[in-house]
Amino acid sequence: MPNDHHSDGALSQFLLPGQFVDSDHPAVVAFALHHAGQLETPREKAVALYHAVRDGLLYDPYRIDQSPAGYKASHCLEVGYGFCVTKAALLAAAGRAAGIPTRLGYADVRNHLTSARLRSMLGTDIFAFHGYTDMYLDGRWVKATPAFNLSLCEKAGILPLEFDGLSDSIFHPFDASGRRHMEYVRDRGVHADVPRDEIMAAWREIYPRSSGWGAVADEADFEKEAGADARRG
Repeated sequence: MPNDHHSDGALSQFLLPGQFVDSDHPAVVAFALHHAGQLETPREKAVALYHAVRDGLLYDPYRIDQSPAGYKASHCLEVGYGFCVTKAALLAAAGRAAGIPTRLGYADVRNHLTSARLRSMLGTDIFAFHGYTDMYLDGRWVKATPAFNLSLCEKAGILPLEFDGLSDSIFHPFDASGRRHMEYVRDRGVHADVPRDEIMAAWREIYPRSSGWGAVADEADFEKEAGADARRG
């Protein structure tokens, strides 16, 4: 992990728009202004933006657009849903639009409570390149994970992740009933922008059966499935 002490020059790269963290997109700028424009401190802005992305955009691992445009923060905002990678990109973009240095972190996680359909589709319970947002607040990097919206957490019996801008917000090892939930198994490092080529290469290797990703999107409802699986569990 890079050193948390940065000069203003070193931090400047984490304030610039990227190909996917398109913080200069008018919709992203408007989103940041709407949710954080009236707040005073970077931490207050970060917390407000975190909740806006966490709950304002539905988590949907079925409708993943793997085109370059599909990985853009502005695209996630436009369609109103995303998965961990694109929701983290949106939080990073909104943070930069609000003047907060941000970067993206990735890890492979073992998801003990995914839906049966998604586990079958992937052929594993490993989620490679799970994405989160790193926000530079009060002189240090703080992790924020905006993936799972509140309604999904409630239906699936998962403790919602909170973020106060002081402590890292990462997945809980157990759910609300004490069942194993998320286990971090590999650190994939931090990036100024979404490493789309790396992500897709890893997915081709780890998920050889998922070439038809998105084919079930019209019939699949992850939130409903996760809730049903939790009730059976």
